[in-house]
Amino acid sequence: MASYIIDMAIVAALVIGITAVNGAIGDVIGRYLFGGKKRGIFKDQTKNSQVGWKSVGGTK
Repeated sequence: MASYIIDMAIVAALVIGITAVNGAIGDVIGRYLFGGKKRGIFKDQTKNSQVGWKSVGGTK
């Protein structure tokens, strides 16, 4: 019975891991193949919205 539970846990971890990696790889492929000229639109919008904010988090 213990080996069944261990096998099931290994299969579950593999399914979850493969699904996560597949999603990340698909996201990268989608951005670079289908992103076109607007690849950095979200980064640009974030930078524009953060203009004038105070720096926080310690000294550098």
